[in-house]
Amino acid sequence: MSDAVRTTRHGSVLEVVLDRPKANAIDAATSRALNDAWELLRDDPELKVGVLTGGGEKFFSAGWDLKAAAGGEGMDEDFGVGGFGGLEAPIGLLKPVIAAVNGMAVGGGFEVMLGADLIIMEEHARLALMEVFHGILAESAAVRLPRRMPHHIAMELMMTGRWMDAEEALRWGLVNRVVPSGQSLGAALELAQELAAGAQLPLRAIKETVQLTGGMEEFEALAFRETLPTVIAVKASEDQAEGAAAFAEGRDPVWKGR
Repeated sequence: MSDAVRTTRHGSVLEVVLDRPKANAIDAATSRALNDAWELLRDDPELKVGVLTGGGEKFFSAGWDLKAAAGGEGMDEDFGVGGFGGLEAPIGLLKPVIAAVNGMAVGGGFEVMLGADLIIMEEHARLALMEVFHGILAESAAVRLPRRMPHHIAMELMMTGRWMDAEEALRWGLVNRVVPSGQSLGAALELAQELAAGAQLPLRAIKETVQLTGGMEEFEALAFRETLPTVIAVKASEDQAEGAAAFAEGRDPVWKGR
């Protein structure tokens, strides 16, 4: 990908490491490299799950590279088709992405984390949205964060820029689990392998349904869901029939992805 973004295949799992010392800050070139990684995950049929983590032990990501911003890089820069970090508005990425938060996730790093489907956070890691101190809008967080946790806590984080530790993030349901320091990547890869071993069509349908019905009234969403290609594919699939047959026969299913 680039010097700042490394990818490693673990069978059908793609590990993506943002490694840009000292703080894994993201400039436009790095953001485009992350976009490339997510497009690889999307387009390669052999890949089923992605895992994102930061290089080193201190930072997951410090977010937007303010030194690059001071040098003239603006918020209208080309950060890639999927937006900042590639997980802001990825096009057609219906495979699960797990964030292994191994250190501080600040500003845009926090926002990239929010773009993941599942989040594993190390006990020493902390989160903060400090854009307010720099006259910047945390654009993705302003939309996503109040949907992920109580409204007033989200507003406090964005308006004050205060730190949130792993225990508090878990308490508000912002992350799935907290693990000891140094164990987030291993835990994320283990979870990714579990997902990769299962039926893939329902995972795609879950992501598409959640993405496209989030702003709808419940009755509208239930009806609209039936029109989604991934939902239709699940209902017509060999895998759905195989799942029922395997249950009835008391054996493990053999998934074909069709």
